[in-house]
Amino acid sequence: MSCSPEKPNQNSIWLKNKKALNHVLFTMRLRSLTPKNQTQNGPLTINPQPTCKIQDFTLINLVSDKTSLLSDEILLNIISRLPKSQRNSNFLVSKRWLNLQGRLMRSIKLLDWDFLISGRLLFRFPNLIHVDLVNGCLISPQNSGIVCTHKIVSFNVGSDIGGKDWFLDERFVLNADEIDEGLRVLANGCPNLRKLAVVNTSEMGLLSLAEECPTLQELELHMCDDQVLRGIAACHNLQILRLIGIVEGFYSYSSFVSDVGLTILAQGCKRLVKLELSGCKGSYEGIKAIGQCCQMLEELTLCDHRMEDGWLPALSYCENLKTLRFLSCKRIDCNPGFDEHLGCCPTLDSVHLEKCQLRDKKTLRALFIVCRDVREIVLKNCWGLDDDLFSTASICRRLKFLSLEGCSLLTTVGLESAIISWKELQSLKLISCKNVKDSEASPPLSSLFTVLKDLKWKPDTKSLLSSNLTGTGMASRGGKFFKKNDWKSLPGA
Repeated sequence: MSCSPEKPNQNSIWLKNKKALNHVLFTMRLRSLTPKNQTQNGPLTINPQPTCKIQDFTLINLVSDKTSLLSDEILLNIISRLPKSQRNSNFLVSKRWLNLQGRLMRSIKLLDWDFLISGRLLFRFPNLIHVDLVNGCLISPQNSGIVCTHKIVSFNVGSDIGGKDWFLDERFVLNADEIDEGLRVLANGCPNLRKLAVVNTSEMGLLSLAEECPTLQELELHMCDDQVLRGIAACHNLQILRLIGIVEGFYSYSSFVSDVGLTILAQGCKRLVKLELSGCKGSYEGIKAIGQCCQMLEELTLCDHRMEDGWLPALSYCENLKTLRFLSCKRIDCNPGFDEHLGCCPTLDSVHLEKCQLRDKKTLRALFIVCRDVREIVLKNCWGLDDDLFSTASICRRLKFLSLEGCSLLTTVGLESAIISWKELQSLKLISCKNVKDSEASPPLSSLFTVLKDLKWKPDTKSLLSSNLTGTGMASRGGKFFKKNDWKSLPGA
């Protein structure tokens, strides 16, 4: 039996070499503190005997703060390697560490607008690349315990606020001139800015930002309109853009984006990869311009849109689109036109619909015709999706992944009628669909479960299928795990 020597830890090595290190540091400081004398006609002479007070003071200083001899670059490299949970307390060590900690900060969320205007923000954090100015643009008491929360922003309000439409008053948002001044200060101090979120800016504010920050890649604009987009066209390297115009119950109807703004955007930002239009107006012409000019666009998100009828066929001009999202939309397109005029998105991989009202079969069928080559469909908490509406999804013959969550009107019969027609289906996720019952699963549906590569089945809390399949490895082994007649053991077989 052999025993290997114990490996010394870092603390033991430090204590062992402490005296030698102190001696080296003491010698270096001693030479720098030795007085030098030079006679008028004679050579340079050095006094080799410093006083005892200098020796004692130097030794104490060296022992108390050894980092004083390290350069900023070395110390920054050391601090940057610490866990994030320990970095925030480093600024308490000294003023020097406070400044170094600020140089490591890359992202910040501004709460006080005066902190930006006064220049203290850029002096404290000179290397920022991501700045969120949304909360700083809103006039709200910071010490109030009342918080107003929306899906896009959260801020404090005072107890003297009354009336149901108080949040639509423009006095709760800084005016455009103040916002523009803040953007000029930010642009001059952060030339390497890459990501920005701001409320109620103007064309001039964005132009100053585009001139000073050529590396800006991601931008989020609240209370945006067509006039503002004339300035955004100067951001030629922009890749990710989020436009928030009308937000019902939050931002007033005085700001909106129409086809004019979408056309200006399309002609100026041709490198867009991701685009989100929230509360924006428009029609066929605006979406067509984006599809023709933004050839690199891969992801398009429409949130609570105000598009005019007939805009849906314009999606076929987005030839490289891979992901299409609809969030909180009251409608998709009430009059999409004839099927032969709808076209198709040939590269589309994924379609997501979340919290949308799906009550028109013609509209939903038109959407699936445009997306007929899609590989993934996600339907989450959509109102009105019954068996008849869901049957229109059978148009997507190449579907491989289906996710259904919170679709309470969908039944087992409606689910089966659609998924049986998808010969390439590999993954199924079904959660909180209370009208889908384990006991109603037919033998063909149960047999389909055996060949899926991934299955998550939990229509309700009483589901027996999910509990019976626990530990069987069916989701990972698929059809290789089951024999020909094993489907009879599943519930409802």
